[in-house]
Amino acid sequence: MASTKKDALEKLQAMVERARALAGVPLRDKPLDELEKLCGKHKLGENINGWKNPYPTDDPRNLLLEYQFAWREDKSRFKAGLMSRQSGKDFSSESEAAEDCHARPKTEWMIAAPSERQALDSLEQGKTWAEAFDLKIDDYAEKREGDSETLLKSAEIIFSNGSRMRAVPGKPSTVRGRSASLLLTEFDFFEQPAETWRSVLPSITNPLRGGEKKVRLITTPNGIGSAMNKIWTKADTDKMRWSRHVVTIYHAVLMGLPVDIEELRQAFDDADGFAQEFLCQFLDVATVLLPYELIAGCESIEASETIAPEYWLTKSPFPVDLGIDFGRKRDLTVSWASEKISDLQVTKEVLCLEKMSTPDQLDVLRPRIKKARKVCLDYTGPGIGLGDLMVKEFGEWKPEEHKFGKVELCTMTNSFKLKIFPNLRVAMEKRNHRIPISRVIREDLHSINRIVTVTGAISYRAPHTADGHADRGTALALVNYAGSTGRIGNFNLHII
Repeated sequence: MASTKKDALEKLQAMVERARALAGVPLRDKPLDELEKLCGKHKLGENINGWKNPYPTDDPRNLLLEYQFAWREDKSRFKAGLMSRQSGKDFSSESEAAEDCHARPKTEWMIAAPSERQALDSLEQGKTWAEAFDLKIDDYAEKREGDSETLLKSAEIIFSNGSRMRAVPGKPSTVRGRSASLLLTEFDFFEQPAETWRSVLPSITNPLRGGEKKVRLITTPNGIGSAMNKIWTKADTDKMRWSRHVVTIYHAVLMGLPVDIEELRQAFDDADGFAQEFLCQFLDVATVLLPYELIAGCESIEASETIAPEYWLTKSPFPVDLGIDFGRKRDLTVSWASEKISDLQVTKEVLCLEKMSTPDQLDVLRPRIKKARKVCLDYTGPGIGLGDLMVKEFGEWKPEEHKFGKVELCTMTNSFKLKIFPNLRVAMEKRNHRIPISRVIREDLHSINRIVTVTGAISYRAPHTADGHADRGTALALVNYAGSTGRIGNFNLHII
């Protein structure tokens, strides 16, 4: 019986070695235009190479597609993965980390990401893989700056064999610590990637505790000159070699990922953004508009996320402004209300409406608009309908046409974004806002990126997540813009 089991394991190992040698090879060096042509006639969900996952169907590793298998099974100490969004880079990387924790007791992995949400999401995938490998969890603990809504310092899973997985936000101050293997996800989008890399690298130097440590960098690109771009283009030496993997959306689809590329391209509606996010091209440089420390400096117990309904029916001693980012189906509608107290804007309510008809939204917003001094509305796409209804009832603010109502219709052009988002940054640097202490709000604000293209053009962009598309951040930028307007009698005066 023992001999039969040994033979079966050796046979499986040989199959894995053959699959590892073949994985990704036929498509590795093909140019993008050729890959695009192949995708045009490819049947979704199938593998163009005829490659088969060698693991048995009841083995969790059988779930890995060819490119995921190639990445996971690469045993190099230093690996860098330049990978398309939504290609499963955390999924495959956490598989390796979890198996390593299972196979080597007292092994430690540290997972760092640009945001708390991303770090915890990646850790959750590691937990799922660990359970699939039948690795028992003894304990889970989170450390934060204060209570449950304050900024995450670390989250840690402790397994029954003494191994650990720890997730932290990717900042120099949080990545310092114990000796561990490293998984840095969306590495190119850390607030301070170079400084974070300098702080975290010593974690892998000590082989005496837990053996040799590994480094896994996975990311979509963030422009020429970025941290990953420097690693990607740096020549290898006899002592330092990176194993580099490129997975565009074309590679992923041709190897079995069931994604309609043209639908995705049209939905994205940004050729440069698509090239960077899905075709792994180093084009734009993105930096976080509102770092965690800046947000934390404006968080206050004076602010509130919800307010009693009676508030909207009574007169306030301070003027109230509204910023409304409209969403109908995919995104939230967020109404951000702030009281103007001297040079401060103190948040009273952050109202989120989801998948609600435009008339129903207006019914909810009506008492808020009645109380408000000034309302700035996202008057773009489906927001046009709501804006027209609001203007009809409450009047439009457009002084150049001698209109002095409550509602300013804000078309979210790039030039308008170049006005409101830098102004929000300046206002928060001056601590002119008091905002609620909320993990969801903090992550939303932190997700807004300032994009600089190779031509020097500037824009602002945020990823779509389960929590929205920086809808709260846009609403805050709009209420900040509204708060820069003073009102005397029936007139609004813009404060320069």
